[in-house]
Amino acid sequence: MPAMVMQKFHNLGGGTQTAHHFYDLTGRSGKRIVHLTADLRRIAQSEQTSVLRGELDARWNIVENSFAAGIGRSLIEEGVAVDLETLKITDKRRRRPVTGVTEALIGFQHGRCLICTQPIGPGDETAVDHVFPFSLMTRFGGLSGWQGPDLDLIWNLAPAHKSCNSTKSDRLPTSAELHRLAQRNEAIMQSPHPLKRTLQVSLRDVRHSSSIGHQWPHFLRHVQASCG
Repeated sequence: MPAMVMQKFHNLGGGTQTAHHFYDLTGRSGKRIVHLTADLRRIAQSEQTSVLRGELDARWNIVENSFAAGIGRSLIEEGVAVDLETLKITDKRRRRPVTGVTEALIGFQHGRCLICTQPIGPGDETAVDHVFPFSLMTRFGGLSGWQGPDLDLIWNLAPAHKSCNSTKSDRLPTSAELHRLAQRNEAIMQSPHPLKRTLQVSLRDVRHSSSIGHQWPHFLRHVQASCG
């Protein structure tokens, strides 16, 4: 741990590092000393601790299940599904719950509601919003008439305040919301399997996907065009 993992923990993509360091290592191999910093103590004592713990547990559950015997291959090859009744991310093949949707996704939105952009606090009532409303899939004379992708998948689901979700109702997303959704999905694409794989499958399954590439703004414009 001190020789490799803890040396790399603060590293980010592009050769950059986190703005704050949460510990410092001193000493040589066999006599390493870990000094916890004030930044880490502030996080541990903040009101966001319970939210952070839920997110960390969710991400670990996803990784752990991706290696579990019997279900790891389907998670990695096919991605995951969402059970909207329980709001759980599940293994597609066995429908076995892996973790909660909100806990798995909220960190990719910087802990904020996708609609109002304000932080989602530990005591806030939350909902999982269909950014493109599910009603679109039935508005065109049934599911067979809808020309866009499946709207019940992770790429279109976003944690939000329950009040914001209720006010939004079945309206189409604003350009600002689509921008935030694209950024959120791009962030997920930088994460390990199987969440990344799930979004890759969504991109692949879109008709004419070769013309829109693997960029979420293009994908979302494609979906928006399907609403016309």
